[in-house]
Amino acid sequence: MLEIRNLHARVEGKEILKGVDLTIRDGEIHALMGTNGAGKSTLSNVIVGHPKYEVTEGSITFDGLDLLKMSPEERSHAGIFMSFQLPVEIPGVSMTNFMRAAVNARREALGEEPLKSTDFLRLMRDTQKLVDIDKRLVSRSVNEGFSGGEKKRNEIFQMAMLQPTFCILDETDSGLDVDALRVVAEGFNKLRNEKTSAMVITHYQRLLDYIRPDIVHVLLDGRIVKTAGPELAREIEERGFDWIRP
Repeated sequence: MLEIRNLHARVEGKEILKGVDLTIRDGEIHALMGTNGAGKSTLSNVIVGHPKYEVTEGSITFDGLDLLKMSPEERSHAGIFMSFQLPVEIPGVSMTNFMRAAVNARREALGEEPLKSTDFLRLMRDTQKLVDIDKRLVSRSVNEGFSGGEKKRNEIFQMAMLQPTFCILDETDSGLDVDALRVVAEGFNKLRNEKTSAMVITHYQRLLDYIRPDIVHVLLDGRIVKTAGPELAREIEERGFDWIRP
C-alpha cells in the first residue's frame, strides 16, 4: 500500500521531516502521535502533495506508484484522501455540485464513465444513510456555516462518496465533543474493508477508542522514534511523551 523511505522535507526553508520510514499495508490502521511541531501534519501534507512542502530526500511509493512524481489530483485519483484538521468553507459551491465534480473526475481518471444525474443522486442518498449525515447539510454550500462537528462529519461523507483506499485523518478529533467524535468515528468504521488503510493523526487516546489502530507510531523532531501496538497510545495517555527520547 504505502511505503515511505528516508523522507526528508522542509517548509519555508526549515527542515521538518528528518528521515521518516513507514510502511502501511492493505487493511492496516496506523496511529501517528507526537507533540505539536513534531512533523505529523507535515507528513500528511507531503503525502497528498501540498505544494508548500518541499521533499529534499527519500521516496514515497503508493501501490507501486512513485507518489512524488504525481500531482495532488493524480494522488487523489489513485485513492488517497485526507480529512483536514480545519476543513475550509467554499461559499457559493453546493455540496451536490462539488461532490459530483469530484466523483466524476476520479471515475474519468480510472477510465470509467461519469455517473448520470439520477445515478449520482441515488449514490448521494445511499451514502448519507450509510454515514448518518443530515441531508440538510449536503444541500448547502460546502461547509458554509457548519459547526466544527458538522464539518468533520461532512469530511467522512466526502470520503464515503470517493471511496479511497488510503485515508489520512489529520486530528479529526480536534474540537469535537464526545458525541460528535463517536458519530465521525463510526462513520469511518463503516467504510473500512480489507483493502482500506488509514493513518490516524491524533494527540489523544479517546479517538483510538473508536478507531482502533493496528500499530501506533510516535513522531518526534521529524523522525519516528517508537513503534508498538495499541498499548503504546494508552501509555502515552498516562505518561505523556517526555519518557520517549528521539
